[in-house]
Amino acid sequence: MRDLLPGDAARFDALCRAFSEQFEAAGFGHLITPVIEDLAVFTRVGEGTDVVTKEMYAFEDRDGTMVALRPETTASVARAFLQHRPILPWKVWYLSQHFRHEKPQKGRYRQHHQLGAEAIGPTDPDLDVEMIVTLWDFYASIGLQRLRLEINTLGLPENRTEYTRRLAEFLESRRDALDPVDAAKIESHPLRVLDSKSAMTIAALDGAPVLRECVSAEAVAHFERVQDGLRSAGIAFVVNDRLVRGLDYYTHTVFEVISEAIDASQSTIGGGGRYDGLIEAMGGAATPGVGFGCGVERVLLACDAEGCFDPVPVPLDAFVLAFGGDGTDVRDVTLALRRAGFAVDRAFDGRSPKAQMKLADRSGARYGVISGDDERADNTVTVRDLRGDGAQRRIAISELTNELRNLL
Repeated sequence: MRDLLPGDAARFDALCRAFSEQFEAAGFGHLITPVIEDLAVFTRVGEGTDVVTKEMYAFEDRDGTMVALRPETTASVARAFLQHRPILPWKVWYLSQHFRHEKPQKGRYRQHHQLGAEAIGPTDPDLDVEMIVTLWDFYASIGLQRLRLEINTLGLPENRTEYTRRLAEFLESRRDALDPVDAAKIESHPLRVLDSKSAMTIAALDGAPVLRECVSAEAVAHFERVQDGLRSAGIAFVVNDRLVRGLDYYTHTVFEVISEAIDASQSTIGGGGRYDGLIEAMGGAATPGVGFGCGVERVLLACDAEGCFDPVPVPLDAFVLAFGGDGTDVRDVTLALRRAGFAVDRAFDGRSPKAQMKLADRSGARYGVISGDDERADNTVTVRDLRGDGAQRRIAISELTNELRNLL
């Protein structure tokens, strides 16, 4: 895990604001779910995944309840939907902290942050398109260009079942050629073998059956509508037959956005799909849904690689300096300016004029507001341009807010 110091935290905040603006403009409301959930929220939908079996922080609460630190948010959104029964369609976005006990590496920490959006209710493939396009436009808005969109269809649940059977038969015939970790998944979750990053397994998958061979006409029509919508939006894409996503509740559309500017192990910066089986898997009535998540740390890595999204911090309007006196004047002037809507800072501990000027310069403030013995004597201050030619003028304290507003 790691700390985010003020400069990095400001960039983090700016990225999240850009995301919220993009999705709220498309009718998504902000949802905040608890960082701790009942363990069953995640085990119901992630049984057999590494997230649940190896990485999740699960523990017994003081009352004996088994709980977990949130390893992902889609299941939490589904739980919130079942608990609160909002009016459909329900479109929400979120910023979540996730906790996974996995091997730390660049762009992947045991506590990481994810932005995401979910829409529950409609079966319309145009909603799949809306999700992908809005996410794509968010990436464009922060300057990312070297991106690749990969999509696939998992079809209907019965299509997936048939494909899973065929794939398991194929994998069994290649068991000895698979990485042992992947070979162990054949009986329980064969589709997850397709996600393997092992060179041994990737080579063994040559000639494996593809899902589209099992997809129904209804699912084909859904997928064609998605592709048509992406073309209309001017977004290029690649159909990847091996893209299945790891969780069993996905149906129809799945997608990933890949950065071509960073290492392959960290290159997926967003992904999701339609999960028409999720709500039912959690004990509710069958209710369609579609959503995605994108890791904040990975998105910022991609921005670093492309040299984009380095927002300029908002500078202070003024820095108040007191030369001499007991500090009452700097205290009161600073408070008055802040209450008038200005961004203002000051020095403390009665520092020397030279030290205060250094702090004022380091702060990035546009103007200095100086109170010295002469100013205190006639209830004025000196306003000095700290970023231009150093011009200064003395004004009455009663006129300070108007003068500073005019200067800015």
